[in-house]
Amino acid sequence: MPAPRDVSKRARLLREEIKKHQRLYHELDRPEISDEAYDSLLNELASLERKYPGIKTKASPTERIGGEPIQAFKKVVHKVKQWSFDNVFSTEELREWEERAKRFLKKEIALPKAIFYSAEHKIDGLKVVLEYEKGIFIRGATRGNGEVGEDITHNLKTIESVPLTLSKPVDIVAVGEAWLPHKELLRINAQRTKQGEPEFANARNAAAGSLRQLDPRIAAERKLDSFVYDVDFFDARHEGMPAPKTQIEELKLLAQLGFKTNPHYARCASIKDVISYYETWRTKRNALPYGVDGIAVKVDDIALQRALGYTGKSPRFAIAYKFPAEQVTTIVENIALQVGRTGVLTPVAHLRPVRIAGSVVSRATLHNEDEINRLDVRIGDTVVVQKAGDVIPDIMSVLTELRTGKEKKFVFPTHVPECGGDGKIERIPGQAAHRCVNTHSFEQRKQKLRYFASKKGLNIEGLGPQIIDRFLEEGMISSYDDIFTLEEGDISGLRGFKEKSAENLIRAIHKAKHTTLPRFLTALSINHVGEETAHDLAEHFSSIGSIESTSREELESISGIGAVVAQSVHSWFRDSENKELLKKLLRYVTIQRSTHKKQGKFTGKTFVLTGSLTSLTRNEAEERIRSLGGAVSSSVSRQTDYVVVGTEPGTKYEKARSLNVPTLSEKEFVALIKA
Repeated sequence: MPAPRDVSKRARLLREEIKKHQRLYHELDRPEISDEAYDSLLNELASLERKYPGIKTKASPTERIGGEPIQAFKKVVHKVKQWSFDNVFSTEELREWEERAKRFLKKEIALPKAIFYSAEHKIDGLKVVLEYEKGIFIRGATRGNGEVGEDITHNLKTIESVPLTLSKPVDIVAVGEAWLPHKELLRINAQRTKQGEPEFANARNAAAGSLRQLDPRIAAERKLDSFVYDVDFFDARHEGMPAPKTQIEELKLLAQLGFKTNPHYARCASIKDVISYYETWRTKRNALPYGVDGIAVKVDDIALQRALGYTGKSPRFAIAYKFPAEQVTTIVENIALQVGRTGVLTPVAHLRPVRIAGSVVSRATLHNEDEINRLDVRIGDTVVVQKAGDVIPDIMSVLTELRTGKEKKFVFPTHVPECGGDGKIERIPGQAAHRCVNTHSFEQRKQKLRYFASKKGLNIEGLGPQIIDRFLEEGMISSYDDIFTLEEGDISGLRGFKEKSAENLIRAIHKAKHTTLPRFLTALSINHVGEETAHDLAEHFSSIGSIESTSREELESISGIGAVVAQSVHSWFRDSENKELLKKLLRYVTIQRSTHKKQGKFTGKTFVLTGSLTSLTRNEAEERIRSLGGAVSSSVSRQTDYVVVGTEPGTKYEKARSLNVPTLSEKEFVALIKA
């Protein structure tokens, strides 16, 4: 099937963009996008080439192994060709790889009853090829283009874990990864910043840059480390040492000879065991001293490996099962404005659906008009999207080289129907945001009611966004206080609600009638008052009444409350409609009397949470910190005392490392609470 013209053009633009980034990454060690975003571009091109084979060229980046050798180094022709692994990103793709391998084996040889797999960490470093004659290290090289690499022997000799002499006088070509510890990257980047030099983007970039120095003293200063994981050539006839028959035996042989091997490998009896290994290290990898971007999976039996062989660029017997990407590329299909609970309009990019951080997303926030202009993002653009933890993804950058000329600029309108009334909007004075002039639209009421019942608000279990919307559309509620007038009989008659579910919801509503001052303040959707500000107010005032009667000047004097927030709070409590709303609410809701800031083991300490926690929710963790006298912040700074790191942490974790802020794993955090 011939490819449509727009597909052919897209493939051509992708090839040009990928080649540019390949050169920046492999040859110049100056990557401009993350490995994950690069993988995303490559996967899109590979997908197009599979669907339309006629557009594939011999020079396609999907056929390329690495980069060309740098001219400053002596060239090394590899004794054994070096390969790069294909990638998979889901259990479905992993199982498809296994099925392809089994079908191939069935055609070539009799399919064995059982196939075992080896699973290892896929280290985020620089691949190195180490050559020994009679046990003496004679040469070390980069992978290069797979056939020719760069001679970096002088730098590899500075790595203490690369043995200069093996325990046995064997001839061997071993393959491994040179890597830089996280702590060493922080030290090097701090030093480079002090000297006015650009920081290394990541540990892999730093390792590659260190090994491609002409002066070995620079590499020696950087305390590189290594893991060796493959035997490409082995001759030990005079030592009576048999050649390994499995990948696991290779790892044991390498360790016996004196190489440093990674201890966290496993022999798996099935793909199910491989997935279990993957899940274990997906959640634990951030505690490791080195970067891991996935796991390397191989058919363990070397005889089966030989039978499976290679494609043009990759082994059929092995695959890289990558951890969920936090950065990917996709296309902006539209930009729409979303009305928030306080009437602020947030531009949201509607994306071509893409898998990121383990789930498929189709939306990314653009924050405000200034951010759209800064990024110069247009409808139809190819963008790099990042997701950190459980927050909505952000657009990080636009790949302008992939533009076709059909992209459309987004123009902020003057009217938005969802605002209600005449739909007029206005720019907020002194801010980069817009808001609805009419503050009482149906859309805003819906958003406020959703937030009121949410986990951050009164945490009414079972009263989620869809139920709120139904109750609004049925005319059952129109304001906060209406929620507390609902009876079981009002709900049980609705489609989808059975007697038990109606009973559970009413029980949850009654439970929410007893709450704390911070929760109550947060639930009210007062402009600029989020969870942290609500806690600051609750620590200063003992009741809702004392906040209502205070002056703007006193509000402004509270630590953490600035002039803008003080004015917002003061105005809200003086608005006649809000006063009437409070009066109605307090007929039903009892607010536990607030005390001044609690004292405890965390007094004076500020925590930041990033990533997902498994043993307790984010809200529970924050409550535990505050109950022990600590404060919770949403951003990392030099004043932060601890960053608690869950699974799939985002940029906060990277910032903590760059600022040398102490980090705690979830296990360490829980132990600290209980100590």
